[in-house]
Amino acid sequence: MGKTKHTGPIKLDKKLDPSLWAGLAPMGIGRIKPHHIKDTLKAAWDNKDNLPYAYRILTEGVCDGCALGVSGLRDQTLSGPHVCTTRLNVLRLNTMRAIEEKWLHDVENMKKLTSTELRKLGRIPYPMSRKRGDNKFTRLSWDEALTRIAAKIQSINPRQLAFYLTARGITNEVYYTAAKTARFLGTNNIDNASRICHSPSKTALKRSIGIGASSCSYKDWIGTDVLVFWGSVAANNQPVSTKYLYAAKKAGTKIIMINPYREPAMENYWIPSIPESALFGTKIVDDVYQVNIGGDIAFMNGVMKHWMEMERENRGAVINHCFVEEHTNGYQELKYHLMKQEWSELEKSSGVTKSRMLEFARLLADAATGVFVWSMGLTQHRFGTDNISQVANLALLRGFLGREKCGVMPIRGHSGVQGSGEMGADPFVLPGSDFNEENAVRMEQLWGFPVPRWQGDSIGQILENTLLPQNHKRRVKLFYTSGGNFLETMPDPDAIRNMLEAVDMRVHQDIIFNTSTLVDAKEEVIILPAMTRYEQPGGGTSTSTERMVYFSPEIEGPRIAEARAEWEIYLDLASRVYPDRKEQICFNNAEEIRREIAEANRNYEGIQDLKVKGDFFQWGGAWLCEDGLCPTKDGRGNLIPIDIPENRRTEGQFFVTSRRGKQFNSMIYSDTDSFNGAGRYDILMNKADAAKLRIKENDPIVAFNKFGTFQGYAKFGEVKTGNIAVYWPEGNILLPKGVLERYAKIPEYNTTVIIEKAETFHAQKDKRYLEKRIEELELTAE
Repeated sequence: MGKTKHTGPIKLDKKLDPSLWAGLAPMGIGRIKPHHIKDTLKAAWDNKDNLPYAYRILTEGVCDGCALGVSGLRDQTLSGPHVCTTRLNVLRLNTMRAIEEKWLHDVENMKKLTSTELRKLGRIPYPMSRKRGDNKFTRLSWDEALTRIAAKIQSINPRQLAFYLTARGITNEVYYTAAKTARFLGTNNIDNASRICHSPSKTALKRSIGIGASSCSYKDWIGTDVLVFWGSVAANNQPVSTKYLYAAKKAGTKIIMINPYREPAMENYWIPSIPESALFGTKIVDDVYQVNIGGDIAFMNGVMKHWMEMERENRGAVINHCFVEEHTNGYQELKYHLMKQEWSELEKSSGVTKSRMLEFARLLADAATGVFVWSMGLTQHRFGTDNISQVANLALLRGFLGREKCGVMPIRGHSGVQGSGEMGADPFVLPGSDFNEENAVRMEQLWGFPVPRWQGDSIGQILENTLLPQNHKRRVKLFYTSGGNFLETMPDPDAIRNMLEAVDMRVHQDIIFNTSTLVDAKEEVIILPAMTRYEQPGGGTSTSTERMVYFSPEIEGPRIAEARAEWEIYLDLASRVYPDRKEQICFNNAEEIRREIAEANRNYEGIQDLKVKGDFFQWGGAWLCEDGLCPTKDGRGNLIPIDIPENRRTEGQFFVTSRRGKQFNSMIYSDTDSFNGAGRYDILMNKADAAKLRIKENDPIVAFNKFGTFQGYAKFGEVKTGNIAVYWPEGNILLPKGVLERYAKIPEYNTTVIIEKAETFHAQKDKRYLEKRIEELELTAE
């Protein structure tokens, strides 16, 4: 994929530079900002009963928080120690003791608790079962639990079996054995948390440039001419990355944010491990382009249309014709498509003026190098794949690919999720390859058993299939999930509850309880206690955003007596379903799994040699598509014309999206957002929009549509007019269920709403009024 190797971490320039300071107030006194010292002390207090073990996890293990890939306290980008509050908040999951047994005998009492409160109760201590309607969990032996699950699998069609794996510190070894187990049991219904976030990235990059991962490394941020964050808030979701941004600013990089909300964390950040920044803060972004939610395609079309007009006056002024002619297809078709676009439509859809689009077009035109970074602000739309292909178009036209300080990066929010699809825990792929006949045959030769050829379902489809008629061959009757809380991660929580209750048997393999765990199943819910990555015998590996595969060793410390390694549980279950073929799915230890991974996924050659703390390698080299050579059929990238998506709203409606606060996935650590002071039920909106509705800050307001009603409080912020943001998962009630992205089949996480003062909404909340408003919304959705 690339011949140049990563050269390791560079030294951080810590010389004082007052031009980057956020202000003169020491440590940001009086500003709304994270309090890192306070949060660190809180983490120490939370882990006080296991401090030596907690310290060993931090200094010896690979971070199970975000996907930057910090091993111990170090990474391959910047020299020196790194730790962040995200990692410290997750730490307690690994050091907690088992839940007190009294809770397990009163499920109704447990149901009164939030997931945050449930998490704090402690770890799952042993296998257990709860039949429908029971108010307590019944303890099971491992033998009894797995025998029950195996019997259910034997009684159903393999298409009625589905697996799901979350991002909760799961290792490549677990993803791989789960993928192998699913196919051994005859099902392709296996999905993972990374697809809900980034499957449009993978789908788009595969069709545009032939890769399914970041083309560059984090080091390429530092010193590139322009670094663009699209719908991604690295300072919030990957806090250690602020050190990279500080280094980039010192190296002269211009940092641009494209987002409907001027994220305070990206404007100014106090980096605790850099004295200058800890004291005076650091100004991060140089400019912000506030697009409408869903307006990114129009914005990028406008930028490229400007480029074509600039080219008409001076050929070569923008387009890297040498790169385009040698390494791309479709330039003339794209050019023709862009020139047909009307500026009025581009401005209306994007919410950005023609002149502002020209500013960005010129910025990129003047840059010799550039890196584009994005996250769920681009992917979680029904047109997410098209969003990412537009980013690829920009990179290809400028030749920002396959060389130093250039690239496209779908930044991952959770540790190790990059490896989930690469291990085959995905309905659309096999380990290291797409799901097609050639690769199915290849895996059959390696595994020694047949691979089912039918197309598996994504998690959204899996959940919908629980409601199919009882005798339907695709009705999901056994749903097996490693982690995950669908009540708090999927749109329309009430509908999701109905789906979870409709499954005959649900298996929750996890380390803690959450609200989904307590939902009834039609027959039975079985709970299995899992080990964390740091407890896994023989250690485990995880893959970072930049394709670094790190070894995380088993760490000595206290254990939950009956918890088992997750890869071991999958293999034990499979051997019970088909005991006469169990030798086909047998691994004696984690090292054997890594050896087979190296055979199954050719990019992972070298994983079998990772054995001790600090071991790592980067698959594909420093840059994928090096020298412009793409792993597509003809070795060329594809420029793809993208139409402006239908993204209308009527007068009085707002585009709405979800926002993450102080949380790790659905695990919430504070009721207050430390970057803007907002509460979990605050609705972020523009002051000018509020004035038109005679809404004052902190007024109770209601956001509603035909899917749901959300009551909160007005919180003013620098949000693009006509757009609002609600916190996730609290605002998921407004999101439509069953609306899936066209190519990657992930849920839509954006919609439109009407906003009214709470007193007005409730005063007029009669049948005629609601029917009228719902009718209006249905008409505008057609």
